[in-house]
Amino acid sequence: MTRRVLIVTHGGRPEAVAAMAEAVAELESAGFEVALHDDDLAETFGDQMSSTRVREGVAESEIVMVLGGDGTILRAAELTHGTDVPLLGVNLGHVGFLAESERENLHDAVRRVASREYVVEERSVVDVVVHRPGESEPVTGWALNEATVEKAQRDRMIEVAIAVDERPVSSFGCDGVVLSTATGSTAHAFSAGGPVLWPDVDAVLLVPLSAHALFSRPLVIGPRSEYTVDVLARSPLPAVLTCDGRRSIDLPVGSRVQVRRGAVPLRFARLVHAPFSDRLVSKFNLPVIGWREAADEAAARRAARHVADQDDKEA
Repeated sequence: MTRRVLIVTHGGRPEAVAAMAEAVAELESAGFEVALHDDDLAETFGDQMSSTRVREGVAESEIVMVLGGDGTILRAAELTHGTDVPLLGVNLGHVGFLAESERENLHDAVRRVASREYVVEERSVVDVVVHRPGESEPVTGWALNEATVEKAQRDRMIEVAIAVDERPVSSFGCDGVVLSTATGSTAHAFSAGGPVLWPDVDAVLLVPLSAHALFSRPLVIGPRSEYTVDVLARSPLPAVLTCDGRRSIDLPVGSRVQVRRGAVPLRFARLVHAPFSDRLVSKFNLPVIGWREAADEAAARRAARHVADQDDKEA
């Protein structure tokens, strides 16, 4: 039985094209049939690759290998959402929090996929339902990282009301509200001052953006609860809902956005079983040794050198 891998990458970046050429050669030598999601790139690899792209889709693939940063992984997630096909990210970007491997480890990543030396981890998404005034049917969406309600123009704030399980919690003027998964807690929500949630925390995070309010703390709800964000009638501006920074919908004044944990998770292939703490320290370059401890160690080294110098002089 033929094993297939679908590759998703950023065709406009030379380093991504070079990494893809290497990945295609490695995978084919390992016995895989390779398909490319990008039609233009597929054509550069010849008619056979192009026909493979047309013939095979995501559902027929064993794994989707993503060569790029978190943005490319979020694009690939649109392909695998609702399927059982896992994503494997090879980081070509900056932080690459969603990626499992780095560019220099591409050969090893292919070897592990070929020998099935990986585990599949499920990550929760958020499901979004939007009710807009004058429309009888709601608009639905989803996000792996976050759904963000933000002001549609720069000059003034929007006025929103926040509710949990249809019970009002607070209302305020703000630049927006981030509604994040645990996976997305290290993205936009983190930049806005929200907490870091471990990926296995089954929760949804809400973080206000520049709220003009006495109570504007982040909120965390469980998997059976739901947020409601209303763009109030008194809001001087409409808003816009953006999912994962990629899919947007206008929110006129009077719109209501409901967000809860999604019923269908996304699947990621994991090669390394290191704790999330190690990933957090590595990606954010966290100072595991505090400045006080570092100062004490430096003082101890200076003292040791001084003693050594004195011994040399006496000798």
